[in-house]
Amino acid sequence: MRRLAIALGLVLLLPAAQAQETLRDRIKARIEQRRAERGQDAPATGGLQELQVQGRKVLVHLPTGYDGSRPAPLVLAFHGGGGHAEYMADDSHYGLQKKADEAGFVVAFPNGYSKLQGGRFATWNAGGCCGDARDRASDDVGFARAVVAALKARYRIDAARVFATGMSNGGMLSHRLACEAADVFRAVASVAGTDATASCTPSRPISVLHIHARDDDHVLFDGGAGAGAFRDESKVMSFVSVPDTIARWVQRDRCTAPARRTLERPGAYCEVHEGCAGGVSVQLCVTDSGGHSWPGAQRVRRGKEEASQALDADDVIWRFFEQAAPGQSQ
Repeated sequence: MRRLAIALGLVLLLPAAQAQETLRDRIKARIEQRRAERGQDAPATGGLQELQVQGRKVLVHLPTGYDGSRPAPLVLAFHGGGGHAEYMADDSHYGLQKKADEAGFVVAFPNGYSKLQGGRFATWNAGGCCGDARDRASDDVGFARAVVAALKARYRIDAARVFATGMSNGGMLSHRLACEAADVFRAVASVAGTDATASCTPSRPISVLHIHARDDDHVLFDGGAGAGAFRDESKVMSFVSVPDTIARWVQRDRCTAPARRTLERPGAYCEVHEGCAGGVSVQLCVTDSGGHSWPGAQRVRRGKEEASQALDADDVIWRFFEQAAPGQSQ
């Protein structure tokens, strides 16, 4: 009888043990799924991954040697007005994938608002500019926040090292993100796109870099829209000048020190405003030539002036972002 009772007891315990084992398997499977969602099982090198965020395309490049067990910096790169994500991701025009591989950051290329199914001829609502995104009051600040959240859910992103950069209209959006999403972005860098906001009250001081060519024929250095800006003038604005853009950020960040020249070479110079609240800085780099383009680019749109080679925008921007990271001196 005793042997029978023990046997019956083991039979009764078996379902409970099986249930416990099944629960462990489920937990293990869920952990593996979350790791995959964070990008640990994503390819470490090469190519672009495509995500959909709020119905828009976002192209993502993971740097060579990406390790999902360690948090990586994130750079959002916004294309110019009338462009699209694939164009901004083209290394012959911008070189950001190559720079990401060298420096070890994740770079994402979101697509702006477009009426076309493929997302071409897209624009960003940067405030006073540009195009249909502005006219339809597209919530591109909300979209940028959603992109960062989606990337954090899929990959291992360092929340303290999230940055934004952009070209022209995309640079203008970067300025707006500094105004309205300083809780998300540590620093921003704009190329050839000045501040287009009507009001700006950042939640904290934020480091801002602006890069511009003196002979830009779209967003004029001294203010206004050049002849090359848009075929339809109603789709743009009278652009804020580069000096006024810098002056705005010096005031917002409460910088007390005068501009200090940090680089001077044939065809280009850079300067920085320090003594700002929160230890941030406001920086400006100017090229003599290059027109409306990304300094250091190997290719520009057909018929446009060649990009200035006096500066490499990718190098300057990433150095600036590194300096703006927590624990780094400005």
